[in-house]
Amino acid sequence: MSKPLIRCTWPGEDPLYVAYHDEEWGVPEYDPRALYEKLVLDGFQAGLAWITILRKRENFRKAFHNFDPEKIARYGKRDFERLMKNEGIIRSNAKIKAAIKGAQLYLDIEEKEPGGFRDFIWKHVDGKPVVNRFKTMAQVPPKTKMSEGLSKDLKQRGFNFVGPVIVYAFAQAVGMVNDHIVPCYRHKALAGK
Repeated sequence: MSKPLIRCTWPGEDPLYVAYHDEEWGVPEYDPRALYEKLVLDGFQAGLAWITILRKRENFRKAFHNFDPEKIARYGKRDFERLMKNEGIIRSNAKIKAAIKGAQLYLDIEEKEPGGFRDFIWKHVDGKPVVNRFKTMAQVPPKTKMSEGLSKDLKQRGFNFVGPVIVYAFAQAVGMVNDHIVPCYRHKALAGK
């Protein structure tokens, strides 16, 4: 009889949340478009539970042209109104405007920064994941000096909904930090990536 897998406690029993924990959360992401998508979705999460966003993620992808920054950067009034009427996403005036503005800022960084958006994000951890060794979820901080620095950089560029707590959640999601607790089977699996 095999032993049950030990996981971080936050996904609970929800199959969607468990799959996200097991397959995505903490896996290093270097694709710039995927990083933009996760940053936007974390911005939409502000004030909400991540599972709310996760359940709507496919709706967001359809509504935002699969988070193609080239397309989103050109959104005008008609697109904004279409998004505000879309019941499948979070219909927040400020968050939708932030996503559109973020696409324009993303393109600017891609064009002007060496290494583009990927390096702009990953330079905050010297290009490789920080492997933390927390034994319990209570030890995991809501923000760090790294997330404060990345938040400051993003804000200086004009991004919105990128406070240090949101940015730390983003960093955890995209594997900039491995915050799976040590007893979790994913900690060891990701520690060498």
